[in-house]
Amino acid sequence: MTDSTIWWLLAGAVIALELLTGTFYLLMLSLGLAGAAVAAHLGATMPVQLVVAAVLGGGSVVAWRSFKKHQPPALPAGANRDVNLDVGETLHIDAWNEDGTSTAKYRGATWNVSLRTGAASAPGPHRIVEVVGSRLIVEKL
Repeated sequence: MTDSTIWWLLAGAVIALELLTGTFYLLMLSLGLAGAAVAAHLGATMPVQLVVAAVLGGGSVVAWRSFKKHQPPALPAGANRDVNLDVGETLHIDAWNEDGTSTAKYRGATWNVSLRTGAASAPGPHRIVEVVGSRLIVEKL
Protein backbone atom coordinates (compact mmCIF):
# COMPACT_ATOMS: atom_id res chain seq x y z
CA MET A 1 0.00 0.00 0.00
CA THR A 2 1.45 3.37 -0.97
CA ASP A 3 1.96 6.28 1.40
CA SER A 4 -0.69 8.36 -0.36
CA THR A 5 -3.29 5.61 0.08
CA ILE A 6 -2.58 5.46 3.80
CA TRP A 7 -2.90 9.25 4.07
CA TRP A 8 -6.21 9.22 2.15
CA LEU A 9 -7.56 6.43 4.38
CA LEU A 10 -6.56 8.38 7.49
CA ALA A 11 -8.21 11.52 6.12
CA GLY A 12 -11.41 9.56 5.40
CA ALA A 13 -11.38 8.02 8.87
CA VAL A 14 -10.99 11.43 10.52
CA ILE A 15 -13.85 12.82 8.41
CA ALA A 16 -16.04 9.86 9.44
CA LEU A 17 -15.13 10.52 13.07
CA GLU A 18 -16.06 14.17 12.61
CA LEU A 19 -19.47 13.15 11.24
CA LEU A 20 -20.04 11.03 14.34
CA THR A 21 -18.90 13.66 16.86
CA GLY A 22 -19.66 16.97 15.14
CA THR A 23 -16.23 18.36 16.05
CA PHE A 24 -15.35 20.87 13.35
CA TYR A 25 -11.67 20.82 14.31
CA LEU A 26 -11.39 17.26 12.99
CA LEU A 27 -12.14 18.61 9.52
CA MET A 28 -9.16 20.92 9.90
CA LEU A 29 -6.97 17.96 10.83
CA SER A 30 -8.25 15.98 7.86
CA LEU A 31 -7.17 18.89 5.67
CA GLY A 32 -3.63 18.30 6.89
CA LEU A 33 -3.92 14.57 6.19
CA ALA A 34 -5.17 15.27 2.67
CA GLY A 35 -2.26 17.66 2.16
CA ALA A 36 0.14 14.91 3.18
CA ALA A 37 -1.54 12.58 0.67
CA VAL A 38 -1.01 15.14 -2.08
CA ALA A 39 2.62 15.51 -0.98
CA ALA A 40 2.99 11.73 -1.21
CA HIS A 41 1.51 11.80 -4.74
CA LEU A 42 4.12 14.41 -5.65
CA GLY A 43 6.90 12.11 -4.43
CA ALA A 44 7.79 13.79 -1.13
CA THR A 45 9.62 11.75 1.49
CA MET A 46 7.88 10.59 4.68
CA PRO A 47 9.41 13.35 6.87
CA VAL A 48 8.16 15.98 4.39
CA GLN A 49 4.72 14.38 4.34
CA LEU A 50 4.60 14.49 8.15
CA VAL A 51 5.61 18.16 8.16
CA VAL A 52 2.94 18.97 5.55
CA ALA A 53 0.30 17.16 7.63
CA ALA A 54 1.37 18.94 10.80
CA VAL A 55 1.63 22.42 9.25
CA LEU A 56 -1.64 22.23 7.28
CA GLY A 57 -3.66 20.46 9.98
CA GLY A 58 -2.26 22.33 12.96
CA GLY A 59 -2.15 25.64 11.11
CA SER A 60 -5.76 25.39 10.03
CA VAL A 61 -6.83 24.54 13.61
CA VAL A 62 -4.93 27.57 14.94
CA ALA A 63 -6.33 29.82 12.19
CA TRP A 64 -9.92 28.68 12.82
CA ARG A 65 -9.52 29.07 16.59
CA SER A 66 -8.16 32.59 16.09
CA PHE A 67 -11.03 33.46 13.75
CA LYS A 68 -13.67 32.19 16.20
CA LYS A 69 -11.99 34.00 19.10
CA HIS A 70 -12.41 37.35 17.36
CA GLN A 71 -16.12 36.82 16.53
CA PRO A 72 -18.75 38.37 18.83
CA PRO A 73 -20.43 35.85 21.14
CA ALA A 74 -23.71 34.41 19.93
CA LEU A 75 -26.90 35.82 21.41
CA PRO A 76 -29.03 33.52 23.57
CA ALA A 77 -31.74 31.73 21.58
CA GLY A 78 -34.54 33.92 22.97
CA ALA A 79 -32.86 37.10 21.67
CA ASN A 80 -31.39 35.70 18.45
CA ARG A 81 -33.30 36.61 15.28
CA ASP A 82 -31.83 33.55 13.53
CA VAL A 83 -33.55 31.28 16.07
CA ASN A 84 -36.67 33.23 17.01
CA LEU A 85 -38.37 35.17 14.22
CA ASP A 86 -40.42 37.25 16.69
CA VAL A 87 -37.29 39.20 17.71
CA GLY A 88 -37.30 42.55 15.95
CA GLU A 89 -41.05 42.58 15.25
CA THR A 90 -43.21 45.44 16.51
CA LEU A 91 -46.38 45.52 18.56
CA HIS A 92 -48.54 48.20 20.16
CA ILE A 93 -48.82 48.55 23.95
CA ASP A 94 -51.89 50.47 25.14
CA ALA A 95 -50.96 50.80 28.84
CA TRP A 96 -48.38 49.56 31.33
CA ASN A 97 -48.96 48.17 34.82
CA GLU A 98 -47.05 49.63 37.76
CA ASP A 99 -44.70 46.64 37.85
CA GLY A 100 -43.56 47.19 34.24
CA THR A 101 -45.70 44.47 32.68
CA SER A 102 -48.57 44.55 30.23
CA THR A 103 -50.52 42.38 27.83
CA ALA A 104 -50.70 42.79 24.08
CA LYS A 105 -52.32 41.11 21.11
CA TYR A 106 -49.62 39.66 18.89
CA ARG A 107 -49.99 37.00 16.18
CA GLY A 108 -53.65 36.44 17.11
CA ALA A 109 -53.03 35.73 20.79
CA THR A 110 -52.69 37.68 24.02
CA TRP A 111 -49.09 37.76 25.26
CA ASN A 112 -47.56 38.85 28.55
CA VAL A 113 -45.15 41.71 27.91
CA SER A 114 -42.29 43.05 30.04
CA LEU A 115 -40.01 45.98 29.53
CA ARG A 116 -36.34 45.50 28.78
CA THR A 117 -34.19 46.47 31.78
CA GLY A 118 -33.74 50.22 31.83
CA ALA A 119 -36.43 50.94 29.22
CA ALA A 120 -39.10 53.58 29.83
CA SER A 121 -42.71 52.48 30.18
CA ALA A 122 -44.71 54.53 27.70
CA PRO A 123 -47.67 53.44 25.57
CA GLY A 124 -47.20 53.10 21.85
CA PRO A 125 -45.21 50.97 19.44
CA HIS A 126 -42.53 48.69 20.88
CA ARG A 127 -39.97 46.33 19.37
CA ILE A 128 -39.54 42.77 20.65
CA VAL A 129 -35.95 42.24 21.82
CA GLU A 130 -36.31 38.82 23.44
CA VAL A 131 -38.80 36.02 24.01
CA VAL A 132 -38.69 34.27 27.40
CA GLY A 133 -41.18 31.41 27.45
CA SER A 134 -44.56 33.01 26.71
CA ARG A 135 -43.39 36.50 27.69
CA LEU A 136 -42.21 39.13 25.25
CA ILE A 137 -39.44 41.49 26.35
CA VAL A 138 -39.82 44.81 24.52
CA GLU A 139 -38.32 48.28 24.21
CA LYS A 140 -39.89 51.52 23.02
CA LEU A 141 -39.33 52.43 19.38
